[in-house]
Amino acid sequence: MGVTIHFEGKLKDKDSLAQCLDLAKQFAEERIWHVKSIDNPEVTLRRVRHEQDWNYVGPVTGIEIQPHSDSEPLRLEFDRDLYVQDYIKTQFAPVNVHVQVSELLHLLDSFFEGLAVEDEGEYFETNDLSLLTKHRDSVSSALSEYLVNPKNHGPVRLDSGRIVDVVENA
Repeated sequence: MGVTIHFEGKLKDKDSLAQCLDLAKQFAEERIWHVKSIDNPEVTLRRVRHEQDWNYVGPVTGIEIQPHSDSEPLRLEFDRDLYVQDYIKTQFAPVNVHVQVSELLHLLDSFFEGLAVEDEGEYFETNDLSLLTKHRDSVSSALSEYLVNPKNHGPVRLDSGRIVDVVENA
């Protein structure tokens, strides 16, 4: 439910991988965002292609960036085909975190054959801060309505770093 930026794309080549990760790491370090490397010989990633769920199983490399303690991590986790598909919820972090993640994705676009970004706040496409704020306020209002019910609570951070907006108590 929270404002989320979804992204996916395939890098141009192996050189683009190194350049993309270097630029992302530099961008994060300039903002004092926590960065950690991703290098796993075999993982399973849940993916969606052509509206069909499927699992990638194999090696991954990349970085995980934590822009803010109240946002989800930004995972630039590339598979053996140099493909990435992920999302980052920024709803609960300051609005400038969403803006800066959008800026970073714009900077990284040149390394991709095609980078598709779907921003639920519409900032990535428009650079319209008032529109982003409107979306965030709308989601906050909807969440507040859910949280009036004493059976509900949230947001809740999972061990994975993902944030669930509302959880219903049993």
